Amino acid sequence: MLVRGYRLRMVLPECNHFATTANAVAELADDAREVFPYLNAVLPNARYNPRGPVLILNHEGRRIVLQPREAAVTRLEDEPEARRVLDWLLETINRTWEGRAAIAPSYQATRELKLLDVYRLLPGGNCRVCGEATCLAFATRVVRGEADLTACGPLFAPGQERNRDRLLALVEGAG
Repeated sequence: MLVRGYRLRMVLPECNHFATTANAVAELADDAREVFPYLNAVLPNARYNPRGPVLILNHEGRRIVLQPREAAVTRLEDEPEARRVLDWLLETINRTWEGRAAIAPSYQATRELKLLDVYRLLPGGNCRVCGEATCLAFATRVVRGEADLTACGPLFAPGQERNRDRLLALVEGAG
């Protein structure tokens, strides 16, 4: 076991006094930095910055920022939900750490996928083939890791090769 537990603190977003969700900050009982390259290798859409060191990931629509001795989670309803997400995180950290012998660690830094970069490369037209009302809504879901580019049929039509290749490279580069 790498991380034995955490101490939780709930915080309201300071920039929005009308926020309906809270954030959680967990002080980790142990330093988790050694597992970051392994988590980077196994968690889809994880973004790793080895110089931080910091690992950023999305889980169930929440952003988790993991630092060596701290984890912050956004968009939580209450403390029980915060504990559920943080318990998942600790279980994932410890399970990954225990299985690290079978995992090739990834020390590759990944860059953040930006909403407008994705949106600009989509064919446009708000055709709703992807199931979203607009291309912007679809791009938002792609950036959050909630939708796959293959849902955009027009992106895979003849004449879209250049934008499709650039968009696929962007998504791949972001993990």
